[in-house]
Amino acid sequence: MSQMDLAVIGNCSVASIVNPVGRHVWFCFPRLDSDPIFNALVNGDSPPAGFMDVELENMTGARQKYLRNTAILETVLTCADGSGIRITDFAPRFKRDGRIVRQPLIMRRIEPMGGRCRITIRVRPTFSYGAQKPAVTFGSYHLRYASDTGVVRLNADIPVSYISDEVSFLLDRTVSFALGSDEPLPDRIDRVMRDYYDDTVGYWRDWVRDLAIPFNWQDAVIRAAITLKLCSYEDTGAIMAALTTSLPESAGSGRNWDYRFCWLRDAFFTVNSLNRLSATTTMENFITYLLDCVLLTDSNVLAPLYPIVPSVSLDEHTAPALAGFRGMGPVRIGNAAHGQRQNDIYGSVIMAAAQMFWDRRLPKIADADLYHRIKRIGTLAAESALEPDAGIWEYRGRTRAHTFSAAMCWAAVHRLGYIAIKVGEPEEGARWLALADGLQKEILARAWNTAGNHFAGSFGGSELDAALLLMPEIGIVSYDDPRFRQTLGALERGLLRDGLMMRYTDADDFGEPETAFIICTFWYIDALAGCGRRDEALALFERILALRNHVGLLSEDVAPKTGELWGNFPQTYSLVGLIHSALKLSVSWEEGPWRAS
Repeated sequence: MSQMDLAVIGNCSVASIVNPVGRHVWFCFPRLDSDPIFNALVNGDSPPAGFMDVELENMTGARQKYLRNTAILETVLTCADGSGIRITDFAPRFKRDGRIVRQPLIMRRIEPMGGRCRITIRVRPTFSYGAQKPAVTFGSYHLRYASDTGVVRLNADIPVSYISDEVSFLLDRTVSFALGSDEPLPDRIDRVMRDYYDDTVGYWRDWVRDLAIPFNWQDAVIRAAITLKLCSYEDTGAIMAALTTSLPESAGSGRNWDYRFCWLRDAFFTVNSLNRLSATTTMENFITYLLDCVLLTDSNVLAPLYPIVPSVSLDEHTAPALAGFRGMGPVRIGNAAHGQRQNDIYGSVIMAAAQMFWDRRLPKIADADLYHRIKRIGTLAAESALEPDAGIWEYRGRTRAHTFSAAMCWAAVHRLGYIAIKVGEPEEGARWLALADGLQKEILARAWNTAGNHFAGSFGGSELDAALLLMPEIGIVSYDDPRFRQTLGALERGLLRDGLMMRYTDADDFGEPETAFIICTFWYIDALAGCGRRDEALALFERILALRNHVGLLSEDVAPKTGELWGNFPQTYSLVGLIHSALKLSVSWEEGPWRAS
């Protein structure tokens, strides 16, 4: 079992992470950024609480998979005599009466699979980031776990004393559980389980059916798309960078960050990825989030990240009751990067919104009103393009005028020019485009390192930065530009480690990075393809696919020598990269199996 062999269930209100033997090890309640009542994932190797699981007596094996084209997880535990149990986990999500039902609820069904299986069910939530054990009270068919910070209710169709006392019993029939808000279910739990399961299967398969997937690597892309969807919080439209906090980027590195927030940059990449698959609702919801939760004031700066609900504090502190992933603390709550200046986010906002002005599939095409609400972002971008910031990699100890940040500011101004023309403001459009033209010339001139013959990570600098691989995707240079080709060569010479692309190699606040940021290798794959080196791109893409865990998911980082996954999970950046590269490398549906690789 690898350390990142984890699966995710969810419904865009809550999500839970489950390990290969069916243990829920991370579950924030009542929403994606809340107190994790299951927190064993970040509490050492053998935590006494913070999980929900099923112990099968004399278990000898386990296997796990998703039900095809759904977010429903199946875990099978077996014994040497061939007997076993099947555990089905999901969070209900379905359409009813013209709306999406997505209760803050996780459901579990346990079925015998032959033989006489004895099981023990253990439900051990904690509160206040592991600092409080709950008081447990009983009902006829439920348990309540309560503290001064919250309450969860477990409904079950077995004697609840079996659960509270962790009694071993013979599983001779299918049993059902539901864990969530402190309110009764609308019917007997077995009936609710049956109806919610069938409806949730139907929802996800309908959603997948509408995706415009590539011909090649269909299963990988579908799994990535579903998981990206699970990282969105539909109440507000926010998109989280990952579902976890403090899974370190490498062993003992201290690079433990809380990713349960909406980074405008990461959200743009997610929106762009799902748009390419024709899943445009996430974009529409995210624009609503921007308008309602981000662009609320006339502030002269945007923060790089925001809470998924505006009332939540982003101040960074630690959770002393939790030992950390494999004991590698600290466990952080909040993220100090919210106070940084990261100028690339202006481009992220405008580029995330741009498709709204052209996509005829949308119920409401964006118009002049939206343009006038976001155009001040273009002004901020123009003012910030050549100014120092913390950069895409969120350096905590220095600021520079970073090339990638400047290029994204250029993109904000450039896209706004075309948006203005589209909504009937040609004079404003011309002014934006003229401003973009001047910015482009100055950025490319100031970023060029003459001695090394490559674009540098910052103006006047010499450092290598994998984010420069995105320059053609942004549009500030083309793949055919000799300057980009030279930059690609410099990045290959300086940042590749065992064939995987590092973000950078210079020491930062925590020393020299040890792991490769997975999306950087996907950017490298895209650059290889864009420069006509398709065979190299295909080989590397297949190598990255092989790094996915047992259910097809990726975290943030990978150790180049060992292929071990590290970092927060599941990482939207990594899944976005998988989708983009698959779309770029796949043969067309018209070419079909005749040329499929």
